[in-house]
Amino acid sequence: MEKIPVAILGATGTVGQKFIYLLENHPTFEIIELVASPRSAGNRYVDACNWKQDSPVNEKIGNLVVKTIDDRLESKILFSGMDASIAGEAETNYANLGHIVISNSKNHRMDKDVPLIIPEVNPDHFDLVKSQPYKGGIITNSNCSSMFIAMVLAPLYKKLGIEWVQVSTMQAISGAGYPGVSAMDILGNIVPFIGGEEDKVETESQKILGKLVNNQIEDAEFVISAHCNRVPVFDGHTENLTIKFKKETTVEEVKDILSNFKGIPQEKNLPFAPKNPIKVFEENDRPQPARDALFDKGMVTSVGRIRVDSIGDIKMTIMGHNTIRGAAGAAILNAETYVALGYLD
Repeated sequence: MEKIPVAILGATGTVGQKFIYLLENHPTFEIIELVASPRSAGNRYVDACNWKQDSPVNEKIGNLVVKTIDDRLESKILFSGMDASIAGEAETNYANLGHIVISNSKNHRMDKDVPLIIPEVNPDHFDLVKSQPYKGGIITNSNCSSMFIAMVLAPLYKKLGIEWVQVSTMQAISGAGYPGVSAMDILGNIVPFIGGEEDKVETESQKILGKLVNNQIEDAEFVISAHCNRVPVFDGHTENLTIKFKKETTVEEVKDILSNFKGIPQEKNLPFAPKNPIKVFEENDRPQPARDALFDKGMVTSVGRIRVDSIGDIKMTIMGHNTIRGAAGAAILNAETYVALGYLD
């Protein structure tokens, strides 16, 4: 099959680099264009980028000349890792020109006609793209912390109903981008505030778990209370959840629901789909970012310490790789699913 040409927006940034790193040798997508700031434009990517990934930049990609957001693009699909300061207007402009923008940026996530997708959870929300006022369309993935929360809540919400959720996050420094948090602030320390993060965690899951009715999302009816903290871990967000369900349940039932959860990406065996989107650990000291964040390509949400709670019903610890499943990897799987379901045709 001929590969689909794609472009990376915000190509020199942390998420843009991760897109390039993960898409190397992808069976469906081929990077042909890179877009970055005017400062980088006109230069070869290898010269414009302060590359921070685990292996050298692909030679072919490195020799691509960087474009600006004012240049016309040939690619049908654009992966956006642009900074929020410019992403909103730029993504809208690209969609107006007929491109499908697969965005990791926050700007359009809560727009009423823009799907906020986890493909195992709400692939039917792709239908919203048809009602957008663009020649193309915009598709978003969630905030990195919301991704793992919504993944775990989705099968539980469907089977048991949810009244409320309380979550405390321990978020890795890579989530702040590069150069990120100062070493003087984070080494031997915890920062109990991440600007705007708690609002995202408290609202995005309800949209993701909502129902599509007459081209509108009816949000799921439960509340989330969040505390978000930055911790001295490089990759992998860890989150402690307490859940109050509408139906009575047991620890074993919750484990069974989570362990058996699968979706369309698994059914279609998509390249970036993990075999199981949720891994349940029985060990008392798991999951751990250092040991588990990269399990199955970094695309798994790991869950452990599932136990009875004295205030809610069940509490647990969840963890996932924030720059892969929580960012670039999520967007790539969104694009794979969008194509596999025939929306691009």
